[in-house]
Formats: sequence, C-alpha cells, structure tokens
Amino acid sequence: MGTEREEKEQMSGEDGDAPHQDAASVADVSVEVATVDHALHKMCRKYRKTRRKPKGLKRLWAHLLNTPHIALIITAVVFVVVVVMWSLLWVFVFRRESNSGAYFAGMFRVAHVEFIPEYRQEESQEFVSMANKIQHVVSNVYKTSSVARLYKQAVISDLSNNNKGGVLVHFWMVFVVPRLKSPAVCEECVGAIFRDSVHTSMKNRSSVGYLLGLPVDIDSILINAVQRSDYTSGAGSECVDKLYASLPGSKVPLNVFSSWGGVSCHVKLTSVPGSFIRLTVASFRIEASDCVSDALTVYDALLPMRGRILHRLCAPVSRPFSLVSTSNVMLLSFRMTSGSKSFRGHFEAVTEEDCSSQIETHSEPDVSGQLFSPFHPSLMPPRCSCTWSFKTPKSTLGVALQFQNYELKPKDMKSCDQGWWKVNELIFCGSYVGHRTVFRIADPGPQVEFRCSSRSAAPPFQATYSSYNISQPCPESHFLCSTGLCVEKSRRCDGLDDCQDESDEVFCLRPAKKCGGGGGSAPLHPLFVCNGETDCLDGRDEVNCTQETTCSAIRYQCGSGSCILKKNARCDGVSDCRDGSDEADCDCGNPSFQGADPPAGPQRIVGGVNSVEGEWPWQVSLHFSGHLYCGASVLSSDWLISAAHCFSKERLSDPRPWSAHLGMLTQGGARHVADIRRIVVHEYYNARTFDYDIALLQLKRPWPASLGLLVQPVCLPPASHSVGSSHRCWVTGWGYRSEEDKALPSVLQKAEVSLMSQTDCKKSYGPVSPRMLCAGVPSGERDACRGDSGGPLSCRAPGGGRWFLVGIVSWGAGCGRPNLPGVYTRVNKFTSWIRSHIS
Repeated sequence: MGTEREEKEQMSGEDGDAPHQDAASVADVSVEVATVDHALHKMCRKYRKTRRKPKGLKRLWAHLLNTPHIALIITAVVFVVVVVMWSLLWVFVFRRESNSGAYFAGMFRVAHVEFIPEYRQEESQEFVSMANKIQHVVSNVYKTSSVARLYKQAVISDLSNNNKGGVLVHFWMVFVVPRLKSPAVCEECVGAIFRDSVHTSMKNRSSVGYLLGLPVDIDSILINAVQRSDYTSGAGSECVDKLYASLPGSKVPLNVFSSWGGVSCHVKLTSVPGSFIRLTVASFRIEASDCVSDALTVYDALLPMRGRILHRLCAPVSRPFSLVSTSNVMLLSFRMTSGSKSFRGHFEAVTEEDCSSQIETHSEPDVSGQLFSPFHPSLMPPRCSCTWSFKTPKSTLGVALQFQNYELKPKDMKSCDQGWWKVNELIFCGSYVGHRTVFRIADPGPQVEFRCSSRSAAPPFQATYSSYNISQPCPESHFLCSTGLCVEKSRRCDGLDDCQDESDEVFCLRPAKKCGGGGGSAPLHPLFVCNGETDCLDGRDEVNCTQETTCSAIRYQCGSGSCILKKNARCDGVSDCRDGSDEADCDCGNPSFQGADPPAGPQRIVGGVNSVEGEWPWQVSLHFSGHLYCGASVLSSDWLISAAHCFSKERLSDPRPWSAHLGMLTQGGARHVADIRRIVVHEYYNARTFDYDIALLQLKRPWPASLGLLVQPVCLPPASHSVGSSHRCWVTGWGYRSEEDKALPSVLQKAEVSLMSQTDCKKSYGPVSPRMLCAGVPSGERDACRGDSGGPLSCRAPGGGRWFLVGIVSWGAGCGRPNLPGVYTRVNKFTSWIRSHIS
C-alpha cells in the first residue's frame, strides 16, 4: 500500500510540474520578442503572408494543439477523471463502509388507554391511527435529541393488550451511524434518551409521564440493540405468523417443518387479557448446534429482544416440557436448516396460579406434604411469587423443607439470581444443586415468601415439608450435616460424602490402618481397601478386589450395574468385571513419549519447565478471536472438556469466535485446528462460587486418526477413582509463569503438584464444594495461573499406568502464593454427566 501511494504521488507531481515548465518557456519567448528590432517584425509579416490560414474547426484544433494548451487539457482531463472516480468510490465503497445501520427493538406500555380488538390487526384503521400517533411521539423524542442527525425512522410493530391495563407497544428503531460516531447510539444511550424524555414530563409520583399527550409507563420501557437480520425478518417479512388463544385452557396446535429448504421465521403468540401463555414443546427434531444454525428462541415479548429471552433450545428435545410467559404475549423465533427437522407442540392461555396457602403440619416428622414452584411442572417465568403460611401443632416444633435439587443460603451483598426467599424477616437466596438439602425453620408458625428472580425461565422445584423437633433436629444416633441432612454417626469419616457437601468428612483424623497382627480380624477402613496401594504388610487390603459388593461412591461399577471393591479398575490392564467393561474404550492416556519424568523439586506454568512434543497429547489451547484464552483436554475425536468460567460471559458463550489448537507444543505450531460447533456448560454452574465449573466443547472437524501420536484422549476417571500418594500429578498449560508476568510462554509448560486433603483445602480457602480439589506445594512455587484455566490436571498410577484427568484448572488466590494452592474441578464427580453428553 505504501509503495503504490508513493508512486501515485510521484506521478501526480510530474503531471503538476508539466504546465509550470511550459508556462515558464512561453514567458521567456515573450520577453525575447519584446526586445527584437524592426527587422524581426518584417520577417514575421512575410511569414504570415506566405502561410495559409486555417479556418473554422481546423483553426480551433490547431490552436488547441499548441504545447501550452495540450498541458492544460491533460490536466483538466486528469482532474475530471479523478473527481468522477472519487465520487464513485464515495458512493459505492467509502460511504457504505463509513455508515452502517444500527437497529433497536423496544417496548413500553401506554397507560390510561383502552385496548380494542382492532389493534391486533395491522390493516385496521384503528391500528394505523394509533400506530401513527405513537410513531410520531417516538420520532419526536429522537429528532429533538443529541442523536437527531443519526435517527432515521421508527416502525410500530405490534399493539397488544397488557395484564396491567393499557396498550403494550412493540416498535423498531433504525439509525444511520458513521462508524466514528457509533458510541452515540449505544443501547444504554438510546434507552436513556427515551426514559429521560418521560421522566422530565412526570408531574406526580406515579410512573406515568406524558409525551405529547401520550401517557407512558416509565417502568415498562425496554430497548435492546438487535441484528439487522432480526429487523429484516420481523419488519414487513412474510415469514411472520400470528396466533391467538381466545379461551383459557384451549390448546392451540403449533407445528413447524423445514423439510422444504430451511426455516427462519417468527411466530407471535397472544392470549386473552389477564392470562399468561404456556408453551408446551412436545418434540423438537434438530441437530445439536451452537444456537446459530438450528435453534428455537422463546421471548417474553413480541419482538426478539435480548432482555426478554425466556428460553433457548439448541439441542433435540424428546421429552415434553413447558414454560410460561410473564404476560399474555410470546414470540417464537425458529431457525432450522434444510433436512427432516420439525417442531411439534401447542400453547394455551392460563390464569395466574394462587400460591398463597395455609399449611398445617403434623406432630410426627414422618408425615409430610409437598409444595411446588409456580406453574409446576413448567419452567418458572422470570416474574412470579408464592406465599406459604405454616403452623405446627406444638411450640417445640419447627418446619423442615426438603428440596431435591435446590438449596437456600443467607443473602449476601449480591442479588439473588435463582430465587428470592423471605422467611419471617430473614432473606435467603436459592440456587440449584445436584443433591438433596433440608432447610429448617426454628419457628412453629413461619411465613415463607418466594419470588422468581431469574432473568429467563428457570427449572421448577418441589419440596417436602414436615415438622421437626427444634431442640433436636436429628435423632441421637445421627449426625447433622451442613446441608441439613441427617446421617448415621457411624458413617462419619468413612470416606463417603454422605452429607453431599463433605461436612461429614472434614476435620477427620486420618484413619488408622487397622491391619491386625497374626491373622487378626480388625476391620480395615474403606479408604484402604483395594485402592491400588499396599497399606498392610501382608497385603490383605489388596486381595479379593474383584469381589462383587454393594454399590457406593467409592466402589467401581461395572457396565452390568454390579460393583466390585477395586476402586481404580478402569483401564489398568486387568479385566476385573465379569463383563469386561472396565477394559473397554481404553485407547486413552497413553502418550507416545516415554521419557523419564523430570525430577521433583522447585521448578519455575508457575514453577514449570518446557514439555516435550507428544508428552501431553490431550492438551488443547483454546483461542478466542485468535488469542489464547483457556486450555482444554481431548476426550474423544470430536469432544473436549474445559472449565465453565471460560464461557460464562455472553460474548464468550458464542462458539463462533472460538478455535481449538490440538497436537501443539509451541504456540502457532498446532497440527490440527478446529472451530467449535457447540459449548455445553453445566446447568448448575455458579459464577460466584465456581461450583460445577465444567464445560464440554464439540468440534466442527474431528482430528484425523493419522495424528494419533500427537493427539490422543486422556482417560476419564470413574466415580470411584482414588489418587494415592504414589500417583504423580502434573498441571500443564501456556498460562503466565507468575502473577507479574506480561508475556505468555510459547512452549507448553508442565509442573508437578501434589493433591491435598479436603480438610487442608478448606483450611486455606474456607468453604469449597465436594466438586473441587486442591493441588500444589506448600511453598506455592508450582501452580497454575491465568491462561491455564480449563486445562488438565493429569495423574498417573505407579508402574507406568495410564494418565487420568483428575482435575480441571478452575480458580485460586493469585498464582504461586504460599499455602494457597490451586483449586481444580474434581472430574470424577461428573463422569456420568460427561458420558450423557458425549456418548
């Protein structure tokens, strides 16, 4: 580009100098003529007499062909050509590049206006009249604002009735924005202009302000930026259908097919005033995708507004489920590529459920009843509420609520994102977990108030209520867990997480190895039985390990469903299960590099050293928009595993900017690069606590089998997998080597770390969930750091066994700080969840 520009400047310089040189020569001649004597004039007259004079066009042409005129003509032609070319470039290239459309979808409620049925018909005179009036008001707001020169138009899309009364207005807005001025029409700015206009017109304490006589509810204003494709498919498109449920309880069928070449449509649903819409999805046949090619997005509005997304479906649905809106409108946005794909379901108008109830419990704790979330078993809408008033028969009895997949914890400074609870005068936040909990209220007559607080439709919950003895919540022979569960005291410190939060396994003394002497019959602690290490001198702890026994979390479960005592039976080279399932699918965790392990000791990932090619063939580098962002591990030819927090933000949840680099030792030297088709984040992931910090990624292009020496899956540990002192564990990644580092290493780093007990882990960090583990060294000299998130913590059994993915880099306090180890996602807690998605 620079060379071309210099050549053009040189050419234009030469062209510009030409007329200057000609003009100088003409001036010199004129001076010379002025000093010539009379003899020269005679010669000139004689020459003119003998030369034939040209006439007409020939005379003009001869005049123009004079040297000075030729230069002027060339200059003029070049100037005209440049002007024309610049104009064409401006019109067809620069103008299009410098200006772009900014599109917004909005909604607000017009109060004190009666809704009439004709407003549902866009062709009716009543709709056109009201729409023109509202459009005039909206346009007037922006034509008198700071973005007046950028504002183009407003289009009223729909007028619907509203459960709060009045008319609910849905509208589009279009701005033509030079790129340099794009911040002037940001989503917050456009919304603030409208709200400020309403606010300045408010004369009373209500939320209604008057704009040119139009009463607008300021609390109902919502404006979101949208894509141009949303606007073109929704404004004046033929691919928009409108359906109406006129009678509560009557089901309106809804079927969409794409077999004729793909579908990209909006279906608008409305129902009678005062009702809500319940959509039931019977089946949805699509390919699991990234919500771009095949998807259904349900909006709690009549326009595709990001702030009103109720639910998204990006995977096939085989089991029916339903969800409910917060008013009497709903939009279904279908996107299905060609093929045999379809949606089957129905919608209906439903009335608001009365959740207020008086409940009397029995004196016997075994007698119980049930309470449900609003609209159960449908997904809960973003706005709903329930109130339960309990009364126990005695003042010594309180109320116990047992949840299946939900827990309540005291509210802190942050908002409640998964349910707001008020118990008497105390506030609690609800959150979804993968186990049972019991919430006890030490009051004989408590009042419990619940409010939905999720941004989108949330999973339903149900609870069992009963009375309990306030002074003794659990029987004498039982232990009270932090989760509210009661477990037998004999099960405390037995190595099993009976409380579901390890509160029965922390602060336990390491059990003694009661191996007995001379054939003694003292029972061995379950932690030492068949864990792959000889804990007793006579080896009695490692005999009869293939013996079938009752199933538990610390016993290996075969494919047939039976369990054996051996904890680490998977892929150890010995067929332990009768059906041989423990040695099936074992093409994993066996790298081609078989060099000696580096010596243990201080090594500066933090404290890491360079890896060797082929040493960690399951290591993946995840790049977002071309830059290293996280790590991952290979699970199969088209599935990776990483940390959920890498994709927690909205812009990071889109798989399109992501790419996976496999078979790579040095950054930039990947043997296989693949785009990401789909990101599956665990449904219970908690962005505040990093609990359930796990995600799966599906590749668009599987890695070829020819790369088997450099790309290979890591072995997935069973739920019973046990890591002993003889195992060696390494954390790997391309992350920073210290907190202060400014540059990332180019070569894959590795550092050996030791797994810590949960008791020591909790001493360092306080509450850590049973789905987390700590690993590091006391000095902190070896640790993961920024950029390593999502990468593997790999452990290998002694004697050259296979490598298993024990942990995923999750979080920690800084990098490499003494007595503050790295915290990892405990993978064996998610084995069944992983297999349910990748199998």
